Amino acid sequence: MDRIHLAFPIICKPDIGERGWMVQKVENENQLHSYIRQTSCAFLVQEYVDLPIEAGVFYYKSPGAKKGTVSSVVLKEMLTVTGDGHSTLQELIIRNDRAKLQWNPLKEKFNGKLTTILNAGEQMELVGIGNHCKGTKFLNGNYLINEKLTSTFDEISKNIEGFFFGRYDLRVKSIEDLYEGHIKIMELNGAGAEPAHIYHPGSSLRKAYHVLFQHWNILYEISRENHALGTPYLSLRDGWTIYRQLKQLKK
Repeated sequence: MDRIHLAFPIICKPDIGERGWMVQKVENENQLHSYIRQTSCAFLVQEYVDLPIEAGVFYYKSPGAKKGTVSSVVLKEMLTVTGDGHSTLQELIIRNDRAKLQWNPLKEKFNGKLTTILNAGEQMELVGIGNHCKGTKFLNGNYLINEKLTSTFDEISKNIEGFFFGRYDLRVKSIEDLYEGHIKIMELNGAGAEPAHIYHPGSSLRKAYHVLFQHWNILYEISRENHALGTPYLSLRDGWTIYRQLKQLKK
């Protein structure tokens, strides 16, 4: 870490995974050793990006095309509770519909602090990792899509060889910085990525599947174009092997 000028806190996550599995914010060396002991696969160590806005930007482009499309923007609202001046942290968690579903990991994380009383209006972020299954609320940010945003991600994406379809998970200081491309990319999800704005509270299941089918059709067409250019398809056997390896790791 010293050699690459990386300091705590850091983010550790498996080199293969999905939906926030084994993604942890590591605060110190003891926690890092604990993570190493409980991890049975290769993992990545990343800078912890402490910027206020976390978003996911879905981008796709046909092979050979100069311009692509931003088809989805999701804004992520981290799992947070707000104090009232008399309730304990534990009581605030239990009363929060999203937080109470995370009770087991939260009671371990905040062991010794559950009797803390937050001041009225005081907010506490419970989980700093923007994943839906960890309690993060996904909000539809498609109103941010315009030519400027598309042009910015055209410029970013042209430097990534072989990338034509996927979602950038990123943090940024402001929406203005998002448009200018002054962002920190935490992860780039490929063929398995979803246009995550579909998880906006209240959105219909029918509409979500409509958006997914649209994107899967685009992925199909891109894969056909790439295959015509000489890229081999992933065989069913190889795909099944990768799936089984992931499931085995998660046991």
